[in-house]
Amino acid sequence: MPLHRDDPRTLGGYRIVDRLGSGGMGVVYLGRSRSGREVAVKVVHAQYAQDDVFRARFRQEIEAVRKVSGAFTAPVVGADLEASRPWMATQYVPGPALSALIHDTGPLKGARLRLLALGLVEALRDIHRAGVVHRDLKPGNVLMAEDGPRVIDFGISRAAENLPLTETGHVIGTPPFMSPEQFEDARSVGPASDVFSLGALLVFAATGSGPFDADSPYMTAYRVMHEEPSVDAVAEPLRSLLIRCLAKKAGDRPGLEELGREFAEALPEPAAGDRETVTLRLPPAGPPREETAPAAAPRPGRRSRLRRWPVLAGTAGVLALAVTGYVLLDPFRGRDGSTASQGSTPSDGAARTSPAASRWAALPAGWKPWRTSVYGAALSGVTRPVNEDGTLSGHTLSCAMGEAALYCGGQGVFPVRVDASTGRLAWRADSVPSEVAQENYDSTVLGEHDGVLLVRQSVVSSTGADRVAKVLALDSGTGELLWSRPMDDDTIQPALVGDLLLVPDGERVTARDPRQGTARWTTDLPAGPDHFCGFHGTGSLAYAVCLDAARSSHTLLYAVDPADGTTRKVSVPDGDLEHVGDLDGDPVFLESGGGQDGSAAVEPAYTGVLLIDPDTGTVRRRSLPGSPRGAAALVGGVLCFASSSGRVTAHEPATGRRLWATATTLQQPGTPVADERGRTLFAASASGRAAALDTATGRLLWESPARAEQVAPTGSHPARVYPDGGSLVVLSPDGTVFALDPAHPDREEPQSG
Repeated sequence: MPLHRDDPRTLGGYRIVDRLGSGGMGVVYLGRSRSGREVAVKVVHAQYAQDDVFRARFRQEIEAVRKVSGAFTAPVVGADLEASRPWMATQYVPGPALSALIHDTGPLKGARLRLLALGLVEALRDIHRAGVVHRDLKPGNVLMAEDGPRVIDFGISRAAENLPLTETGHVIGTPPFMSPEQFEDARSVGPASDVFSLGALLVFAATGSGPFDADSPYMTAYRVMHEEPSVDAVAEPLRSLLIRCLAKKAGDRPGLEELGREFAEALPEPAAGDRETVTLRLPPAGPPREETAPAAAPRPGRRSRLRRWPVLAGTAGVLALAVTGYVLLDPFRGRDGSTASQGSTPSDGAARTSPAASRWAALPAGWKPWRTSVYGAALSGVTRPVNEDGTLSGHTLSCAMGEAALYCGGQGVFPVRVDASTGRLAWRADSVPSEVAQENYDSTVLGEHDGVLLVRQSVVSSTGADRVAKVLALDSGTGELLWSRPMDDDTIQPALVGDLLLVPDGERVTARDPRQGTARWTTDLPAGPDHFCGFHGTGSLAYAVCLDAARSSHTLLYAVDPADGTTRKVSVPDGDLEHVGDLDGDPVFLESGGGQDGSAAVEPAYTGVLLIDPDTGTVRRRSLPGSPRGAAALVGGVLCFASSSGRVTAHEPATGRRLWATATTLQQPGTPVADERGRTLFAASASGRAAALDTATGRLLWESPARAEQVAPTGSHPARVYPDGGSLVVLSPDGTVFALDPAHPDREEPQSG
């Protein structure tokens, strides 16, 4: 990043050419010698340069690094402790921190994990031979060069025989990677403490989550001291070796010589000719990432906080002191939690300007957070609020995301447009006579295409004896009616598939142009009047899924050619099946089965996944281990289940294999969705709380504050997240809808509309 006006231009004979990062107490620059050698120059901020304790700590770091030499550390090449602003220059390592690499590309495996493990063992061996204990080995302090890792940042290290500089109450480190003895008695910390940190770091590298992740640093510290590590996602034999590294007692951990041998056996070299290469493939160094594995959700099976409280109370003083030190005293930690180690840059908004280096896509131009209600007053059409008294009874919403807007209808709700950029209710359609009672009206939003919103509308007469159903085409910008067609069959549901609106005409189906309403083709759907049918698919693929009204376990599947309406029956096994999407053109169904505890009536348990080839009729069935429950979806190529308790589980659709399971605080979450790149999953709860998880690892990235006005009663529509470019639009069951920046989920604005 560019230099600031008051940044030095030279230091110790090095020409300062760039800023690498900035933290609360220092800046790291990229320097270049006359010969062209590049170095990382760490400089203390002027306001701390006169602090004797800080100078002593900085001196301690320089002395520690100077003692250490080895292939997997960055040596000191220059320093000046007596300068008005003390500085230290180390070899520059071109490459991201391990934390950033895992964040951007996912966990390491095979040769890459082997190179990391053996490189860190060698680095620690060199550090310990110099009589130094690092005490802060973590993903943010490991730089990933192409030829292996480099251990950096000896800011809180100390000689093994000396007491720490920090006094009681200022024990510091990074809780997810600190050893139990670091929390209990800093004077007892020795080389075995670094072995514990190494074990935690390698669990993170192999899975994307730390072995003691929790929802706060204090709970993380408690888990380090009192609970067994979560390492189920690590394969054997590496798992057993890492468990030994994470032993609570320092004397029970293996030594580095032993570790080196056992890592070499547990992570064998790739055979000659294997495609995988030992050279690390590194993304461009990007904006700062979290310095440690993010505090993930509580692990499944953990005891409740209430039962932990007596033990927590007894150790609260230790945890508070240690964690407070971690939060407040890391000298080069930025205000956003990033650090000024080489390979990272400060968080100044640049994270959204480099999509290649960031998980989050750029926000729409002029985006600002907003919050409103779909039941509020609209600017045109039917302008009055849906409920003058603000009650929610009787409403079930049906919504779909369109071009820069969310469109909603529902039971007693006329179609409405919510602008995604402002939150304004631009219009509410007045497509029925004013004398129609609200409770006699129902609308289902089918979707938007080419500036046209398609809606299924149903109006019941005041006596309840007659019902008139129509398909409406509304101008998505103004809400004006473009055309409408009556529907005379409730057994076939209309659907927008690609650029076709499929509308029932008796027992036949007509494909219509969304804008003009003109017919393109009509076809028979031979399922018969005793089946309920719905359409799914895209522009190049369409199929009808029909359920037998008399036998719920009997499903019919028809492949439909969008070009001319030609239909072809595809054989489907009997069973309680639910369609969840398609994978490479094959419809995917979930098979459910009743639970022995009777809970399946409330929340189904899925026992298997079926992939059906519509061309050959071939059925591939795979079991789902653990019978996951909850709202199900096929997103980002992964089967995801969000249970009412907040547990999110992912399975591989082709094999049924469980990939991960993560606990969240979401209660009654809706169906999970993925971002456009499939890298991140989102779900929302009945209280308007949203959560983001990494699709590949299940790592909980964040949970937002709850934003619903009230929690709607059970039985209303579920919460839903709608990706909109780089932002999210979140709908709560009570009708609250708000925009959220996934890079900054805590940002919010006062209610509008």
